[in-house]
Amino acid sequence: MPELARFFGIIIQMKLESGVRHHSPHFHAYYNEHNAVYEISWKTRVARLAGTMPEKEERLILAWAEIHKTELNNAWDQLLLGTWDKNQKIEPLN
Repeated sequence: MPELARFFGIIIQMKLESGVRHHSPHFHAYYNEHNAVYEISWKTRVARLAGTMPEKEERLILAWAEIHKTELNNAWDQLLLGTWDKNQKIEPLN
């Protein structure tokens, strides 16, 4: 699964599972033993769809995703079209 960003021990990835229809753009976040899926919406704030994440790390993930919402949506569109460069990265939080 291609990695979009890594910051403060959090890994952000985006993938399409073959044979699974995706209704909304989303990304996966991993931190230690925790993992969660976050929906990216143009109309609303980024929100956790599934999984668990410690509160501090979730605040970092949500802040990062709001800052990079346009880039995340563009990456999702490219992933769906099969034109996404797997080496493409999004700036991490510093």
